[in-house]
Amino acid sequence: MSGHSKWSSIKHKKAIKDQKRGKIFTKMIKEITVAARMGGGDINANPRLRTAVTTAKQASMPADNIDRAIKKGTGDLEGVSYEEINYEGYGPAGVAIMVSVLTDNRNRTVAEIRNVFAKNGGNLGETGCVGWMFSKKGLITVEKSAAPEEKVFEVALEAGADDIGDAGELFEVTVAPESLEDVKTALESGGIAVASAEIAMVPQNTVTLRGREAEQTLKLLEVLEDHDDVQKVAANVDIPQEEVERMSA
Repeated sequence: MSGHSKWSSIKHKKAIKDQKRGKIFTKMIKEITVAARMGGGDINANPRLRTAVTTAKQASMPADNIDRAIKKGTGDLEGVSYEEINYEGYGPAGVAIMVSVLTDNRNRTVAEIRNVFAKNGGNLGETGCVGWMFSKKGLITVEKSAAPEEKVFEVALEAGADDIGDAGELFEVTVAPESLEDVKTALESGGIAVASAEIAMVPQNTVTLRGREAEQTLKLLEVLEDHDDVQKVAANVDIPQEEVERMSA
């Protein structure tokens, strides 16, 4: 859990400072479109779409943008057809990395992702090379300032959460994917603001990095996250809190 926790905390800080709202919205629109295409446009009957729309609303995406993305997914409006692909590879010190993309050009995207790995001390691997190291989980984060740990723990576990971890400035609640919405709703109903909620690939074990290897790994993860076609990045890296603070200074 700690590996995903540290990356969650760093991404959260980055998101707060990130002014590239247009790029963030573009990624969210892709996810909404694909979710609607795969599971239909009814939010109540499509958990993936419901999560995507909730995330978009939390980022203050206009309702019109959300509606158009859903309609493009269901075919009510003309739109680009995106393909969902997962890439696997290695970072510095052998860190395992999972990259989820939505693309309208598979050949272009795989070439660009391979180039990002190569330029930042890693290499793109074959399908299955690191996937076995991760488990699909529902992941909810709560800022520590939002509620005491005891309250988060009590509400989340009663609603069906599997675990609660410390992710620096965040509490990280892990749940079975099918329980994500139930636990999120329970937290919000209990007056606990949710910072994010998503289906994520969580590492079963982690590699602890410090110094230059930690810096190289974070650079690779950030460049991957910044790629237009990349929706999510997961890594089995654990970076001690003092290292995170040093690099964030």
